[in-house]
Amino acid sequence: MRFTFNTKSTALCLWMGVIFLLSHQNGQDSSETSGILLELLKFFGIGPGSSVQGVLSYLVRKAGHFTEYLILAILFLRTRKGRGSSGRSALYALLFVFLYASSDEFHQSFIPGRGPAFTDVLIDTAGGLTGIILFEWKQSILEKQNRIFCKK
Repeated sequence: MRFTFNTKSTALCLWMGVIFLLSHQNGQDSSETSGILLELLKFFGIGPGSSVQGVLSYLVRKAGHFTEYLILAILFLRTRKGRGSSGRSALYALLFVFLYASSDEFHQSFIPGRGPAFTDVLIDTAGGLTGIILFEWKQSILEKQNRIFCKK
């Protein structure tokens, strides 16, 4: 697998850096980042100590994991576009997302107030898989449009 730097690969590397920096926050800083959500929940009448607030906070944090890796998979596939089998690229993307998510959780084991969680790796990988599916779906639509316009 050959990798050359261009704007697509730069975007991928920058996004990997964003994920790394978010994971590098200590437990307190990470919670404060989520505090923005808690303030928003208060605005909607869901106050501190509410069981709904705790559940929503948890779901939003996990949705963040899911979305980070959905984007990572799409950026990875964009770097591979036009380099052979889309099935092989999808497999490489899924493997890449899983390995990066695993290394991210390992990284968190060294951050005060944070710890590794294999469930997060699974959520991250599910996000990546969703990104792969969305990317491939979009590509198939574009290919169909190109075939239709080329026939005219």
